[in-house]
Amino acid sequence: MPFLVKAGLVELALGGLSGWLVVITLERPEWLRRARVQHPPRLRQAHLDWIMMGTILVAVGAAVPGIPDVIAALVVFGAYVNPALFLPLAFDADTAGRAAFRALTAVSFLAMSGGLTALAVHGLTR
Repeated sequence: MPFLVKAGLVELALGGLSGWLVVITLERPEWLRRARVQHPPRLRQAHLDWIMMGTILVAVGAAVPGIPDVIAALVVFGAYVNPALFLPLAFDADTAGRAAFRALTAVSFLAMSGGLTALAVHGLTR
């Protein structure tokens, strides 16, 4: 099984498990308040993004043979980090303005967009 497919299946599992956070948001919001979650909708965003990114990894991993390791690494890095960026925002919206967060966001978005572009070029030129 290709690496991207395996990474996507793991991310889909993470997305499925994170669905419990959505249930807690609806059924036990006091648990989130005790955990100092200030913006519960960010948990739903992470949940949905993990599922979408996992689906992308499975799809491109299955559709494009022989993906170079550097392209696979870029895409997996972006697919895992992008959804995780919602988590600190669930606790503190001001995190979005911090230099380290902004830098990690830029690197993650560049990895995902650049990796997917390189993947498309690789797939179309084979």
